[in-house]
Amino acid sequence: MVIIVSVNTAGMQYNDPPMSKPITDQTLQASINLYYDLQPASNSPAPLLLALHGYGAFKEQMMREAQLMAPDGFAVASLQAFHQHIKEPRQPGGPPRYGFGWLTNYRSDESVTIHHQALLDLIDKLTREGIVDQSQVFLLGFSQSCALNYRFAFTYPQHLRGVVGICGGIPGDWETSTVYRQSPVDVFHLTGTEDEFYPPSRVADYEKQLGTRAQSVVSKSYQAAHEIVPEMRSDVKQWLARHAAL
Repeated sequence: MVIIVSVNTAGMQYNDPPMSKPITDQTLQASINLYYDLQPASNSPAPLLLALHGYGAFKEQMMREAQLMAPDGFAVASLQAFHQHIKEPRQPGGPPRYGFGWLTNYRSDESVTIHHQALLDLIDKLTREGIVDQSQVFLLGFSQSCALNYRFAFTYPQHLRGVVGICGGIPGDWETSTVYRQSPVDVFHLTGTEDEFYPPSRVADYEKQLGTRAQSVVSKSYQAAHEIVPEMRSDVKQWLARHAAL
């Protein structure tokens, strides 16, 4: 049975209830999987080159680069960032591509925390599995991951033997933060003379600034844009071999 009621609303008045003020910025705890690729050394535990890609890239790309830079006897790992996004197709009409980033300007402190915890967890996991010599961990970053890696290195100095930064920056709060400490790590920072994001004028004092907290710093400039060129790969391999106890 359907009952239809007709109501004459002419002349009736309505008083909307007052709007309550929203409670903002509430949080939920959630978890996601972070992915990495691993190439163990022939003899374990071994020194580790842990490589992190730049913005818009992915773990397979950085693994290829790291394999070209790691000396014989090194294990190699490539960790993928957690902010995923869609990229334009390589060709018109083709499938959309994907890329990953480490940091955004929205609540960036939370991204820093995730980055740091991911490195701690991965180093611990590979050490417990007998793959990595915990005293011989070298962290490499390109572009966006570079400054984040420096944040990690000087916040958790006991976890790294050395840091390699390519075409990237140093933390924006390098001179003001009370978190960073003196660290017994060696640093190799590589720059490009034609880098549109980190030109020579921007990186001129990086060696001096990093030297205030690192055990040693080597900075070298290359005829390159925002990229990794063969000369960089060769120099990184030699630097790693000199600083690892193989």
